[in-house]
Amino acid sequence: MVFQEFDQLPPWKTVLENVMFPLLASRKASRSQAKETALHFLHKVGLAEFADAMPHMLSGGMKQRVAIARALAMKPRILLMDEPFAALDALTRRTMQEELLALWEEERFTLLFVTHSIEEALVVGSRILVLSPHPGRVRAELNCHQFTLNDFGSEAFQHAARHIHHLLFPTIGNSPSHSSGEEPEYVPATVHSS
Repeated sequence: MVFQEFDQLPPWKTVLENVMFPLLASRKASRSQAKETALHFLHKVGLAEFADAMPHMLSGGMKQRVAIARALAMKPRILLMDEPFAALDALTRRTMQEELLALWEEERFTLLFVTHSIEEALVVGSRILVLSPHPGRVRAELNCHQFTLNDFGSEAFQHAARHIHHLLFPTIGNSPSHSSGEEPEYVPATVHSS
């Protein structure tokens, strides 16, 4: 599990120890195996040279990469990421999206990614569930296979983003339909990139 907070790493452990910790605590690996696995995933997220650094020495994006390495080191079948890039600046966020997609290509894990960004959902996701506000219910399910970070300006990408925006903020005339207190019904939809 990877959260949006940067301070999810125990500050008294080095980067390497932070990635090794769940492997040792769960007894999934010996100390030498845990170190080897941790270094492998630190290398994958581009932080092998920071293995001996303390968390306070890292930027927010670097801390998130350590958290991702720590989660992937456990070899999860499903990785939950709850708005992991929400507090990052635009450049770091895009870099992190690229790195996450590259890691997914290599490791092929199931990713449950929570985001409030329509564009991020289209790039990171292949199946998107649009939820309603309180109580959270599935408003729509969309298949948006293989949009990439290079598709942001494409007509198909913009169309898909507008479609999701309309599902989130449906309007009748000039007033939102949910202002009447009625919840819009579930809308199955499919969005394809060209």
